[in-house]
Amino acid sequence: MKESAQVDAEISAAQQETARLHSVIQQVQQFEQRRAQLQQRVALIEQLRKGQTGPVHMLDQVSRALPPMLWLTELKQDTKSPDEILIDGRCLNLTGLSDFVANLEASGYFKKSVEIVSTVAESMTGPPGELIKFQVRAIFQRPSDQKPAAQKPGAPPARTGGN
Repeated sequence: MKESAQVDAEISAAQQETARLHSVIQQVQQFEQRRAQLQQRVALIEQLRKGQTGPVHMLDQVSRALPPMLWLTELKQDTKSPDEILIDGRCLNLTGLSDFVANLEASGYFKKSVEIVSTVAESMTGPPGELIKFQVRAIFQRPSDQKPAAQKPGAPPARTGGN
C-alpha cells in the first residue's frame, strides 16, 4: 500500500509538472508569435525606409537641375512605371530648357537620354514677349541602381577638389 501511495504521489507530482510545463510551452509559443510579428514589422519599416530615399533624391535632383528663369508647373510619376516621370514647366528661352535637360542627365540620377516631349511658345502681353511651355520625360534611377562611370583607359584619375 505504501508503494501504491508513493506511486500515486509521483503520478500526481508528474501531472502537476506537466500542467506547469504546458503553460510554459504556451507562453513560449505566444512569445515566438509576437517575436515573428515584430520581426515582420521591422522588416516592413526597413523596406519603407529604403523606398523612401528614391522620391527624396528624385525631387532633390530635379530641384538642383533647375536653371535660372525656368519654372516647373507639374511633376507626375507614370502609374505603370514609377521610375518614369513627366515634368511640365515654363521657361523664357530654349537655352534654359536645354540646360535643364543637360543638368538632369549630368546628375547621374536620370537615365540618358532625357526626352523633351513637347515645347509650345505662348505669347505674353508684356516683356519678355513669350514663354515656352514644355514637357520633359525622364527615367529616374535610384542611387543603388547606378553603376560607376567607367574610366577611359589611360585617362588620369579624377581630381576631387583643391589644387
